[in-house]
Amino acid sequence: MPEGPEIELEKLHETIKEELEHEGGGTFLKLISLSTAILAVFAAIASLQAGATVNIALVLKTEAAHLQAEASNQWAYYQAKGVKAAVQEASRTAWLAIGKVPPVTYEEKIHRYGEEQKEIQKVALEKEKERDERLKESDHLLHRHHGFANSVALFQVSIALGAVAALTRYRLVWYGSLLTGLVGVTLFAWTLLH
Repeated sequence: MPEGPEIELEKLHETIKEELEHEGGGTFLKLISLSTAILAVFAAIASLQAGATVNIALVLKTEAAHLQAEASNQWAYYQAKGVKAAVQEASRTAWLAIGKVPPVTYEEKIHRYGEEQKEIQKVALEKEKERDERLKESDHLLHRHHGFANSVALFQVSIALGAVAALTRYRLVWYGSLLTGLVGVTLFAWTLLH
């Protein structure tokens, strides 16, 4: 009793191989696989770069917000010293209004508060300058992030076109995949170098 239908596997294998060769499948599929793998590597690297740049940008934005809070505190302190100086001036003026010589301490405190305000203003302006530097650097990194993210999108489209080309064995789609991938590589390189 036979164990099953006899099929000449060697002939079937040859027929499949011939069909793939006839359609350009063997070499064509290998080229698609290779180009897709290379594009996937670029996509992974661009994705890592996009993530890293956005993370650093967010840290810088957070630092800028902290510096803004410190500057605001310094300006509040500056205003408090101004109020104290105004109170001293009002007290001094009251003495003068009744025709008496005000105590010297009023003039000394007004002068001291004015000097303290200058130092406080200096610190507040330094904090604002640091804040502005962090914001500028953050904006630059966010711009770079967008370049990396756009290149990732191009790589994904290119990889999808490569898959369609492999399924349909349509060379024009693969050329579209390569072209889209080349644009992605160009954008990635430009973003990386600038």
